[in-house]
Amino acid sequence: MNAPFLILETGRPVASMRRHRGFPHWIRVAAGLGADQVAVLDVERDDGAAPDGDALPPPARANGAFAGVIVTGSGAMVTDRHPWSERTAAWLGEAARAGMPLLGICYGHQLLAHALGGEVGDNPAGREMGTIELETAPAAGDDALFAGLPERFPAQATHLQSVLRMPEGATLLARSAGDACHAFRWGEAAWGVQFHPEFSTTHMRGYVHARRDALAREGLDPARLAAGVTAAPHARRVLRRFVRHARTLGARR
Repeated sequence: MNAPFLILETGRPVASMRRHRGFPHWIRVAAGLGADQVAVLDVERDDGAAPDGDALPPPARANGAFAGVIVTGSGAMVTDRHPWSERTAAWLGEAARAGMPLLGICYGHQLLAHALGGEVGDNPAGREMGTIELETAPAAGDDALFAGLPERFPAQATHLQSVLRMPEGATLLARSAGDACHAFRWGEAAWGVQFHPEFSTTHMRGYVHARRDALAREGLDPARLAAGVTAAPHARRVLRRFVRHARTLGARR
């Protein structure tokens, strides 16, 4: 039986979208994984049962128990250096150096970059939201997740912070007009993507609606952004390719 994937939950959707469940569910469905093919650890949770978030297994043990790790998005900011976030970053750095297949999404992308020595901060271009156009970098042509994708394709995005400097040794895979680092690979098995491959058009429009007041204050047109939301099948392929590639790597271990 194939080993499950471990999803690290670092936050929850905006309140108005929680009727659609949480990020781990969205990721699982978009990745084409069954409920028995994932395990979820809520590393951000702060309650009586787990005041410091769910405990992470030692990376060496996780590398044998799970096919790969996917890190969700979050409303938190990496630069706030929350204790749970810093603990998770330290774990991700160790796991990446051990060669465990990793995929960080949005906050997870930024946290992975931070964990490996990159720099995260406020996006110089401001908020990026809606269906955006990604442009692949030359190295994408030889990448396990991006090879063969169009040079330009749509993706869903919502973020205020970005990877300002990639970790040493990282390879740029994609950028957008509003973010110079939308995807990178570090080593042979760790990827970060700023975009949300798990978002459907329903998710994206819901986020635009939830942020409409902030968008208007920032001089953006929420109605135009909502009307511009389209499907992003190539972005979703990146997530599914990660699952397949992680399985392939697991078969070699």
